Amino acid sequence: MKKIILLGDISKKKIRETITELEPLFRKKSHLSVIDISNEDELKNVSADFVFVFGGDGTILSASRKLNDKQIPLIGVHMGKFGFLAELTLQDIDDSLERICSGKYVISQRMLLTCKVIRSKQVINETVGLNDAVISRTSLSRLISIKLYVNEKRVATYSCDGLIVSTPAGTTAHSLSAGGPIVTPDMEAFAITPICPHTLSNRPLVISGSSKIEMEQISESKGVGLTVDGQVYFDVQAGDRIVIEKAEKKLQLIDTQTRTFYDVLREKLNWRGQPAYDVN
Repeated sequence: MKKIILLGDISKKKIRETITELEPLFRKKSHLSVIDISNEDELKNVSADFVFVFGGDGTILSASRKLNDKQIPLIGVHMGKFGFLAELTLQDIDDSLERICSGKYVISQRMLLTCKVIRSKQVINETVGLNDAVISRTSLSRLISIKLYVNEKRVATYSCDGLIVSTPAGTTAHSLSAGGPIVTPDMEAFAITPICPHTLSNRPLVISGSSKIEMEQISESKGVGLTVDGQVYFDVQAGDRIVIEKAEKKLQLIDTQTRTFYDVLREKLNWRGQPAYDVN
């Protein structure tokens, strides 16, 4: 029997009750463990064949960072509000569990990024992200200035509210809200999207995933920060350099082929083939 972990924020009543209700089903078909995603010590020593992550995209983002070194395949069970990353709904679990235990699935890999903050030539912070790394103002309604370099070549100096560097997985998150492009998750690329640029000719840019990206915050403004996946925050000072590259490891996602990426786009973004004509 496979070893499966059910992972979620157990402090949330809906998550806790759902996992409790599903435990008997999983125990019939696997060696099961239930872990609260906030339990850092237990996650450090965890081992399993699969992890079912219950929650929204934020829970999957957190799990991808905390389990990155383990390289355990994950599958998300959507219980949030939007949900681009979760493969399953609660109604899919019974059939999908049977398929997974029978080996009827594929592993879909997702590119991760590494983000380093360099101050006075010293790395003072480093983290891994699945979606994006964002420099933005955190207080006062003022523009900030950010120099952008790709492979040590100067691209531009942006005067804006912030700058988003996203992986393909992250292009349907903050970057999309800021007017960035959608990049299919099988690609290895970075999308660089300015937030409310003062110069309207500053447009989103898509570059190779093998690129080395450097952002330098040159504003003297206080209240500028770096956020990774909307969850990890670090204060940024003038002169700090943010270095972003493709991570060595990739996120391993279980794909039961229940729905395609384009199915998700049509559903979540309400894409239609024809305008809704008024026939009256």
